Amino acid sequence: MTLGSGLLFDWGWTATPDHWGTRMVNDNEQQGAGGRQFSDEELQDLVASSDSGARDPDNRGIALLIAGLALAWSLFQLWIAQPQLWFAEYIPALNSSQTRPIHLTFAIVLAFLAYPAFKSSPRHRIPLFDWVLAAIGGGAAFYVFLFSDTLALTARSGLPTQTQVIIGAIGLLVLLEASRRALGPALTIVGSVFLLYAYMGTGWLIPELIEHEGLSFTALINAQWLDTAGVFGIPLGVSTAFVFLFVLFGSLLDKAGAGNYFIKLAFAGLGHLRGGPAKAAVVGSAMTGLISGSSIANVVTTGTFTIPLMKRVGFTNEQAGSVEVASSVNGQIMPPVMGAAAFLMVEFIGISYVEVIKHAFIPAVISYIALVYIVHLEALKKDMPALGEAKSFIGMLLKFFIGFAVAGVAFTALIYGVGALRAVAPALASPVMMAVLLGVYALLVWVAARRPDLEVDDPNDPEIKLPTVKEVYATGLHYILPIVVLVWFLMVERQSPAKSAFYATSLMLLIIVTQRPMKAIFRGQGAQLIAELKGGFTDLLDGLIAGARNMIGIGVATAAAGIIVATVTKTPIGTELAGLVEQLSGGILFVMLVLIGLFSLILGMGLPTTANYIVVSSLMASVVVSLGAQEGLIVPLIAAHLFVFYFGIMADVTPPVGLASFAAAAVSGGDPIRTGFTAFFYSLRTVALPFLFIFNPTLILYGVDLGTTAGILQAISVFVIATFAMLLFAAATQGYFLARSRIYESAALLLVAFTLFVPNVFLDMVQSPFREVPPMQFEEALADAPEGARLRIEVSGPDFDTGEITDLTLPIDVVGATAAERLDATGLLLFPDGEVMRLDEPMFGTEAAEALADFDFYADEPVALATVQMPRDRLPEQIFYIPALLLLGLVILLQRRRQTKPAF
Repeated sequence: MTLGSGLLFDWGWTATPDHWGTRMVNDNEQQGAGGRQFSDEELQDLVASSDSGARDPDNRGIALLIAGLALAWSLFQLWIAQPQLWFAEYIPALNSSQTRPIHLTFAIVLAFLAYPAFKSSPRHRIPLFDWVLAAIGGGAAFYVFLFSDTLALTARSGLPTQTQVIIGAIGLLVLLEASRRALGPALTIVGSVFLLYAYMGTGWLIPELIEHEGLSFTALINAQWLDTAGVFGIPLGVSTAFVFLFVLFGSLLDKAGAGNYFIKLAFAGLGHLRGGPAKAAVVGSAMTGLISGSSIANVVTTGTFTIPLMKRVGFTNEQAGSVEVASSVNGQIMPPVMGAAAFLMVEFIGISYVEVIKHAFIPAVISYIALVYIVHLEALKKDMPALGEAKSFIGMLLKFFIGFAVAGVAFTALIYGVGALRAVAPALASPVMMAVLLGVYALLVWVAARRPDLEVDDPNDPEIKLPTVKEVYATGLHYILPIVVLVWFLMVERQSPAKSAFYATSLMLLIIVTQRPMKAIFRGQGAQLIAELKGGFTDLLDGLIAGARNMIGIGVATAAAGIIVATVTKTPIGTELAGLVEQLSGGILFVMLVLIGLFSLILGMGLPTTANYIVVSSLMASVVVSLGAQEGLIVPLIAAHLFVFYFGIMADVTPPVGLASFAAAAVSGGDPIRTGFTAFFYSLRTVALPFLFIFNPTLILYGVDLGTTAGILQAISVFVIATFAMLLFAAATQGYFLARSRIYESAALLLVAFTLFVPNVFLDMVQSPFREVPPMQFEEALADAPEGARLRIEVSGPDFDTGEITDLTLPIDVVGATAAERLDATGLLLFPDGEVMRLDEPMFGTEAAEALADFDFYADEPVALATVQMPRDRLPEQIFYIPALLLLGLVILLQRRRQTKPAF
């Protein structure tokens, strides 16, 4: 497709965290129950209308202006991201309060230029009203940059001027309209509701539980637009500092040809198996999901190839679409990007990026492995043929693990080799590493040049010739280098995500410009060198422009989501939601978690992944922690955030919104509602996982030290057992294991899987994990406990807001050598009062002070220690694996009698 007359431009086949909005839903509603399959041109138009804007101006000057603004945005982001700041001597470096408004200025202006107001609005010209809105919205955002020093002395000091308030009010309204155009109405409606709630405070639609006095108009605009905690707060800061670079990185990778390479590689490895196209769809989506921020983009980019092939081997329209939906949505939980949620978690939780990746890795991987197995079971149930000569599933797995082990050994050797080089010649280490990297790149391009370039296959071609791994893998190994660089700087060098993404993107810029001319040289096609060099620069420009246009929706979404964040901090809604959930659940912990999951699902409907996570985490994550603590369950904050994030992204699957399901139905020609329900059924493992790691945080490697051999062995053990358990869970929910399962066999498999996942639940029924100590003996218990142990105390006292007596369970880590040091480390201030151990307000800045912030320490009723619990010696929880495995053996014996085909 071209933009204007002559300027080549890719309209958005790259990974992006945007959504289809109501346009996608409305188009599919018109399909009727049977649905219709969209043409390639229609699909490209649908992707463009959501991912990068549907405008295609006839006027060449306007087309060049849009492309030029997008290019300028990408160059600006690369400029502020480069870590050396070599220009700081000549040009002042910009701080975050200056870069965020510029980022939003680009996003708002491009939103009005690229996205029509309505479906019926003109696409080949930009109406005057859109120019006006672009100028007003961009001007309101740029004002915050231009007058940042003045704002610091006035508005951000609590003294906004009338002019500032007017500009802020206009900016908010225009931002909400930009959000509606780029993302559909969902976020605009949610943001508007939160603004009204913050302003009004009370009303017949506002429950008494969350009523407040209401903010003045000036205070509202100051908090939302003029301050650094609203629209220009953490979410927009993450978009500016991290997300843009990762989206640009994915855009450049795709433009270079990596997307097609990943899909071909997946089909080469898995296409020859039973249900091979579906398995390849899962793995292909996993690989693109590594760098993608959008389940919708994943569905269309990989689905246009995989869905027709899935239908060819026996999947129905709905099943084919559902497999693609389930695998694409899973891309949002797959590190390192996680739909930009990984970077937001760093800011919201206050842990390192590496920690986020550590905690998110195992659930994401076992979820994908289980989806491959679900597809395999569907193929067995329907006795699906393989495309071409059938290959062994076990053999494929064995080759995969051998390749994984070889890559792991090579990466480990690289770490030790670089470490040795730095020890011997520290000054030469960086130049030598750079030279080796460039040498390896040249070698891999030479290897790729010996084979023909990969063409994009037509999945509807009557003759499908599946490639072999040998034919495919060598053609794109140089695409792996930027990913290795990214992982190296993130995991080994422990650099910031922004700096790591900058280095990886810099290498990607080199690759996209040089790979074509280098191949021409290696192939002896010197006459084409100039043409290939020009082609490389064209790809570079297209990639930079596409990356920026794919960021329009994210920039607008993170800014609009900042409205919700500011409202939560300025009103009681964030703290009082826990009380509402508790009332509805009747105090039953599992019911509480189900309600929180449902709320997260509803809040996430129609929102792009980034905004989705901001909304659900702002409102619901603290609820999980506080309600768990009230019921005696210590929930790590990262587990709570992952819990609500998992349920939030399930909104992409679940009808009636289910945007990814509607997108898949557009490709498959299936019914979108049936596709959504089937995809939800395939995604049950993603629904179950959050509950499992809430009750057993070891599943997210919480408390596992990967810096020790024992920790690594424990992590491997957790991964193997969790994978095995998830496969059994998949078999139970699919009703097929070695043969079609009877109801009691599926129930037995579910019980076995649950036991392997959370054996501690059964052990707690048999032996209490703690023994109670009288509160008056807390100091003695603290002194007697071994260092590093964890005690638990239950605190009882009046709530600061309601005055009602509430209970809270708090973990106490034993830190320090002496009893006095250990007591000081807790931050607790204890005062014996007869038979009651009273608590005074904890020391400021300690974890106890934050945890007990909702108690009223100055009421007539004292805040006191209710119970003290010390860990006790008991049986290992793994003892319950024995009956579970015996029950599994019984199921295997029963099904072996009915088995008619190999299980793998």
